[in-house]
Amino acid sequence: MKHLPHKTIARLSQYRRALLLCLAKGKTHIFSHEIAKIQHITAVQVRRDIMLIGYTGTLRKGYNVKELIDLIGNIIDSEKRIDVCVVGTGNLGKAIINYFKGRRTKLTITAGFDIDPKKIGKKITGVPIYNVADIKKIIQEKNIRIGVMTVPGEQTTEICDMLVDAGIKGILNFTPKPVNVPHGVFLEEYDMITSLEKVAFFVKTQNEL
Repeated sequence: MKHLPHKTIARLSQYRRALLLCLAKGKTHIFSHEIAKIQHITAVQVRRDIMLIGYTGTLRKGYNVKELIDLIGNIIDSEKRIDVCVVGTGNLGKAIINYFKGRRTKLTITAGFDIDPKKIGKKITGVPIYNVADIKKIIQEKNIRIGVMTVPGEQTTEICDMLVDAGIKGILNFTPKPVNVPHGVFLEEYDMITSLEKVAFFVKTQNEL
């Protein structure tokens, strides 16, 4: 499972989220075309991803929802809890902390960092906010392994370097500026402006038809 494609891992996470909602509604079994419809992809893609993790359903009932949720969890989740920090607790950083609270038992945001004296020493949904100057000390004390960056673009490179120096092994970059990380650090970059412009392009082309 170590060599699963990155895109497959991302889709498995999305499948689990959809399956959890189905389970909450009392659904016990689901077919690939139903998952595909929820995720706006093809049933072939769903079946291919699920075959990659060694799971099969039945022709009559499809996939067992609870079994598939548990299997995806065993593949994606760590045996031990992985702690996460958010650097930059403005509107986006605060929203991420609030949204993620309690959603995953094996993945927990345990610290936030900021330079604003009014925020330092406070808590957001129970998560303490520390001074960015103490980032290495706190990350190592709490054994934090993932950093989420929501800082202004001009601070991105500096903060990324600080996270790497502190021993962070995974970075999720929500800033508009791309960064480089050394071998051994996994980087995921999400540019909301690019995503929005992509959607706007397709809206524009539809209007031109």
